[in-house]
Amino acid sequence: MTDAEWQRVRPLLPVPGWLEGRGGRPESYCHRVMLDAVFYVVDNGIKWRAMSVDFPAWDRVYAFFRRWRNNGLIDELHDRLRGKVREAEGREPEPSAAVIDSQSVKADAVVGTGSRGYDGGKKINGRPRHLICDTIGLLLMINVTAGDVTDRQAAADMLSALRDRFPTITRLWADSGYTGTLITWDLSMLHLVVTVIKRTDDVSGFVVLPRRWVVERTFAWLLHSRRLARDYERRPDSSEAVIRWSMTRLMTRRLAGPRRA
Repeated sequence: MTDAEWQRVRPLLPVPGWLEGRGGRPESYCHRVMLDAVFYVVDNGIKWRAMSVDFPAWDRVYAFFRRWRNNGLIDELHDRLRGKVREAEGREPEPSAAVIDSQSVKADAVVGTGSRGYDGGKKINGRPRHLICDTIGLLLMINVTAGDVTDRQAAADMLSALRDRFPTITRLWADSGYTGTLITWDLSMLHLVVTVIKRTDDVSGFVVLPRRWVVERTFAWLLHSRRLARDYERRPDSSEAVIRWSMTRLMTRRLAGPRRA
């Protein structure tokens, strides 16, 4: 991170437990160094053991990543940054509308059979990333499942949690994979209006569809991180954490403004 980026991130960092008297021991490394190390892994797609000698030992960096994943600290930092980015765009910190979609990626050999499956529609053996973003493409929720979990199955669980986490959201855009009883259930039980944007049959090739292009762009942002070009994580929650780290890096750069040569 540049100094400008660090100045943006530092006030938003979760406070360590030992500073608030909640137990634990002081950390051995500066948070800026550890954040840079995790960003280095996510951005370059390297193995943890291939950590550069410019950073702390790989097992210390992985322990930091694991602790932030298990304690929800990366979720906390990510959500605070999202609110700041929305405010910088002239919007309210909490969104009122969202877009949902999924992306299937191939799974590495380390991914066990219990958390992977075959996506018949996209013919990919791996894991889908079910993602809900706001209308400017910032991540709201992510759910990584096995490949044989359908979009409607994943959406049923995610939308209930979305209503609890973001009560201000009243409208959702989706593609034709989310049709059926899910729409009427969302309206009656969650008071959430779901609008399905379909592709016309007489059009061939790539076409930009209203609202749906926002979430597609978010998936493209994620693929800029080489660690996300394929699913290399043994656990689905680790894969979700890597996605949040990638979005955290993107929002940090956006808040700090354009970089100088």
